[in-house]
Amino acid sequence: MKTDEFVSLLAAGGGAVESGTTARRHALAIGWGGMGAMLLMAIFLGVRADIADAVRLPMFWLKLAFPVCLAGAAFVAATRLARPGARLGQTPLALVAPIAVVWAMAAYALATAAPDARGALLLGQTWTVCPGLIALLSLPVLVGTLWAMKGLAPTQPILAGAAAGLLAGAVATAVYALHCPEMAAPFLATWYLAGMLIPTVAGALLGPRLLRW
Repeated sequence: MKTDEFVSLLAAGGGAVESGTTARRHALAIGWGGMGAMLLMAIFLGVRADIADAVRLPMFWLKLAFPVCLAGAAFVAATRLARPGARLGQTPLALVAPIAVVWAMAAYALATAAPDARGALLLGQTWTVCPGLIALLSLPVLVGTLWAMKGLAPTQPILAGAAAGLLAGAVATAVYALHCPEMAAPFLATWYLAGMLIPTVAGALLGPRLLRW
């Protein structure tokens, strides 16, 4: 049977991968990958020293909600792209929404801040290391999400790899938030997003090589 005929058969439902199997594989990948990211964070970075005080601040939960919401949307995108014939539907909007909210918060913070304070809001104290550390923490999750994709039937390997990478980056960012002392919305909108984009691009580049049937 030719490849295009096989894809058509799967898209029509003959031998299609069950959505429950897809979700379970990705949940397993996130579970083990997230544990790996937590272990890396605990060994090399550690939880921020003032975590007991930080959790009392609304901004701490907002900065944690940003990657968590992106991870949820990326999970849906990844599980759909792992099955031939599945549609993304409103998933792109769910991906854009948390980014738009954080960018709106960042714009408001910069607009209302004194001009000489805007640089500190944008750069914080850790902008030089933040994206790289997020990318480092994403590695165990990226391996897991690509493994989950590899055992399924993605027909758009670039998009599937990008979704797997974004999922890895978002999970890693949520883990990194437990260490990171930065709380300003402009910093999160810039450097957290940059950190998540690194594994997203890596996943898109690896997708055609690793997810090809």
